[in-house]
Amino acid sequence: MMSKMTQIKHHLTEQLLMGYAGGTLPEAFSLVVATHISMCDTCRAALAEYEAVGGEIMLDVDPTEMAEDALAATMVLIDAVTDVAPPRAVPRTSGIFPAPLRDYVNGDVADVKWRKVGGGVSQMILPTSKDASVRLLRIPAGTAVPDHGHHGTELTLVLQGAFVDETDRFGTGDVEVANEDLNHTPVAEEGLDCICLAATDAPLRFNGFLPRIAQRFVGI
Repeated sequence: MMSKMTQIKHHLTEQLLMGYAGGTLPEAFSLVVATHISMCDTCRAALAEYEAVGGEIMLDVDPTEMAEDALAATMVLIDAVTDVAPPRAVPRTSGIFPAPLRDYVNGDVADVKWRKVGGGVSQMILPTSKDASVRLLRIPAGTAVPDHGHHGTELTLVLQGAFVDETDRFGTGDVEVANEDLNHTPVAEEGLDCICLAATDAPLRFNGFLPRIAQRFVGI
């Protein structure tokens, strides 16, 4: 297990780690971040530093006198919150899926209810809040995902196998952060099927006609 952790080359950005520490990320992105942190010693240590800094900042804040209706107003805000708490990152101990992802799948890879989306690729959409979506993708070894760009941000975490695109190679534990500037054609390496956890806050921008048609039915 440790050998896999030390091979991770592509990590989370500071913005993602700070957003996760502050609880400001969409649930879908938080799940990807928590899952990566569970696999990555480097990002887990960085997160601890951000959380420590946040705690120090809170201690340095001068106390402020509260209004008489502050408690009642706070309870109203709490009642209005529909988001769940961010998934908790804990080190992976066994299996392919770390604990945060296991909680959403109710098990490991053998428990995933795959749905074919074309070209041999299968997916499982995970239930999260509506501000972003997250899915498991299974890409057969040697298969290319259709050429596409992005209308927003996409986080792709490799859980098994590897893929290569125009930017680099992404192996187990690596996370690719794609934005509107990136157009790419990810190709799963030979060997193991590539299993990824991918979160998006906007639909992908497929460049081919047939993938654009299929997009309406698979929700990518």
